[in-house]
Amino acid sequence: MNDQTTQSRAVGASHPRREAREKVTGRIEYIHNLRLPNMLHGKICRSTVAHARIVSVDTSEAEAHPGVELVLTGEDIRKVMPEPYFGVMFHDQPVLALDKVRYVGEPVALVLAADPNVAAEAVALIDVRYDELEPVFDEVDALSSTSYVHEELKPGVPEIQFLKGVRDTNVGFPYQLRHGGDVDAAFEAAEHVFEHEFRTHPSAHVPLEPPVTVAEPTGPGLTLHTANQSPSFVAYEIARLLNWPQSKVRVRVPYLGGGFGAKLWIRLEALVAAAALLAKRPVKVSLSMEEQFYTITKHGATLRIKSGVDKDGRITARKCEVYWNGGAYADIGPAVAFHAGMTAAGPYDIPDVAINSLSVYTNRPVAGAMRGFGHPQLIWAYENHTDMMAHELCIDPLDFRRRNILREGSVHATGTALNTSAVEKALDRVTERLNWGKPFDKGNGTIRRGRGFAIGIKASIAPSTSEAMVRVSSDGSATLYCSSVDMGQGADTAHAQIVAEVLDIPVQRVNIVHPDTDVTPYDTGTLGSRTLYHMGHAIRLAALDARAKLEEMAAESGSNVPIWELFARKNGLPVGNVIGTGSFTPPGHVPPDPMTGQSSDITPYWMVGATGAEVEVDTETGRVTILRLVNVADAGTPINPQIVDHQISGASIMQLGQTMQEKVHFDYGQVTNASFADYKIPSMLDIPAIENALLEGEEAGGPFGAKGAGETGTFCVSSAVANAVFDAVGVRVHEMPITGETVYRALRKAANDPLEEDQDVAL
Repeated sequence: MNDQTTQSRAVGASHPRREAREKVTGRIEYIHNLRLPNMLHGKICRSTVAHARIVSVDTSEAEAHPGVELVLTGEDIRKVMPEPYFGVMFHDQPVLALDKVRYVGEPVALVLAADPNVAAEAVALIDVRYDELEPVFDEVDALSSTSYVHEELKPGVPEIQFLKGVRDTNVGFPYQLRHGGDVDAAFEAAEHVFEHEFRTHPSAHVPLEPPVTVAEPTGPGLTLHTANQSPSFVAYEIARLLNWPQSKVRVRVPYLGGGFGAKLWIRLEALVAAAALLAKRPVKVSLSMEEQFYTITKHGATLRIKSGVDKDGRITARKCEVYWNGGAYADIGPAVAFHAGMTAAGPYDIPDVAINSLSVYTNRPVAGAMRGFGHPQLIWAYENHTDMMAHELCIDPLDFRRRNILREGSVHATGTALNTSAVEKALDRVTERLNWGKPFDKGNGTIRRGRGFAIGIKASIAPSTSEAMVRVSSDGSATLYCSSVDMGQGADTAHAQIVAEVLDIPVQRVNIVHPDTDVTPYDTGTLGSRTLYHMGHAIRLAALDARAKLEEMAAESGSNVPIWELFARKNGLPVGNVIGTGSFTPPGHVPPDPMTGQSSDITPYWMVGATGAEVEVDTETGRVTILRLVNVADAGTPINPQIVDHQISGASIMQLGQTMQEKVHFDYGQVTNASFADYKIPSMLDIPAIENALLEGEEAGGPFGAKGAGETGTFCVSSAVANAVFDAVGVRVHEMPITGETVYRALRKAANDPLEEDQDVAL
């Protein structure tokens, strides 16, 4: 068996996706297809008001409906979960509403029946009476509102216990960063000061497989079959809610039909677990596509950014105020405020920085993790802001960035150095691909053309842990046990390549056991582009451990013999296994100072992306057509180059939809476009020519030089398009999505002929 450094037959090659045939033939396992004997189906009765105290919940008619087995309310949940509040950072979300409802669509009751249609009919018979309270929907308005979504904060993890007992505020989590000296004095000394505000709106994840969970009482315990990206956390949280040892809770996760953050932490699992225990039968809850819109969204945000610039075009000071609309419950919102907030100053070398990033409660559906983890919103702001400063200073946008960009070894505003992070290379590559600085046909008449680019940076989530086991059988095949979830990103294929590389066997000889917390070891979760780096390391270490044990067996045998003979000599027959284990937590992490956000080692690696865009704008309608996207990504040394290329394309297309058309619309808290008939994701006809460039390089701390890239393609699409629109028609869009109406209104305003708010725009 060769050492990993001497050959690269498995790693670095574009092996086919191992699940491809199962998917195209319809044989792959999805929880939506799971049927268990004696199983009940659950349908959810949801709140019709945004903020109210619950006066009464009358379930008598629903319980009397033929075929209904059980109707559950929040008080029923207490029979198996004495404190029925869940959450990854705050324990603030009830399994079913208790005392109050905090958004339209919040689960209030659950109907169980053998026939899902019967359960749906009975839901309509539940009579819920409310005493309505004043709602708050906007993240900025929530700061000064005296209507509080939560009367008291309920932090759940040790790091934020300082918030315990805080009352009368809609700020769920405040993050701040201070870098350098006196930022106000730096503004006073600046030659120029620029200040701008930008907004983004909630959008929806809409994986084609909506959330689904089946819970099955199994003797003294409980098995959950669920579409979830963090099975280890689900097992932990369900055990905590039930006050059970974790060994009694088993969580199984097969392939997912998409996730993008929508299936992280707890979604349906706590509700379905409680229902199965109360019904003493298997229970399945499958959300409809419409219900996804009431379950989880992407954070909308208001972003205010102020920069001071000296006479040489160097940024000397920056202030950022970011307000994240977290919805009714915290979920992972505090971590978005923290992890995204820390990079709000961008990939720029700025001496004095002050950042405030606040996760804010509102009476909207929960906002959670979504591909990019808040960074597309931030980069939308700071890369628009960067171009605006460059144009006002009459400096070419590329030249302005080059004067200010962080270079290899430079210290980021967090206090952590940028190492093996190709910020400057990404900037150079994207502008080369755009032929920046060379003549460009801007069009004429009513059709105008423009181009723009943007660059962004993201820190990996830290600290986090992955564990893996590799079992080598007597026939030389290997089986990998890990709790990483393949939701379409190709994790299984890349992981098999790592095992094959270390053991020097064909990739096809590596089997993958999907997450099953009774069998597969712990993993923080499949999120934040952490999987390849963290789990990749754990898998490599486990395979090395297995290889060392095989080599020890060979040394004891005294000769170089086939693997089956090694086992035959040891066990009397060619049978048996060697098991290697590996665990990886990135070394050296230094928690940030709570007052300044400073850390000498805040991330195990940096992700860098850049995008260039060419657009066409119809000045008569404002319609924007994307002609070309150029994505540049720093992915270290790819384990599977083709999968990485597809990841970057998929990420950029997803972000393009949110840039141009996707927005969850609300009418006094009620989602009004909760279907694909009204909420439009990109179709094949919306996708422009896409070019991807992976920067050649090696992540020094990564497995075989690799690092995560699943989010990188999302970073800069929105700001690159906005900068291209400005280049085409000279108007700046401050809000996403960049619809034809938005651009047309900006054109009319620039021409001193603004539209009245009630005028229609014909597109």
